[in-house]
Amino acid sequence: MAKDSKPSWKKEHPNTFLGNSVQKANRSVKQAMSHPEEMAVEHAFNSISRAENALSNAEQHNEHMDTIEQNKEQLNRMKQQLKAVQEKVEE
Repeated sequence: MAKDSKPSWKKEHPNTFLGNSVQKANRSVKQAMSHPEEMAVEHAFNSISRAENALSNAEQHNEHMDTIEQNKEQLNRMKQQLKAVQEKVEE
C-alpha cells in the first residue's frame, strides 16, 4: 500500500508539536532531577534537543509568537536545571 501523501500533523500544527515537545522535555528534566543518573540526563538532553528543533520549526512558520517565546523561556530554564543535574552526576 502506498503511504498517504498528506503532511504529518507535526508539519500542519507546528505550535502543537512544540507544546508537546516542551512538555515531554519538562518531564524528562524532572525525571533527571529526581533520579540524577547519566542515562536520565542524556534522555533529558535529547528531549530538549527535539523541543528546540520544534521551536525552530514553529518560528519558521511564524506561529503564535507569544507562545513560542514562553516555550523558549521554559526551554532555557530546563537547560539550566539539567546543567545543574549533570554537574551533580559528574561529581
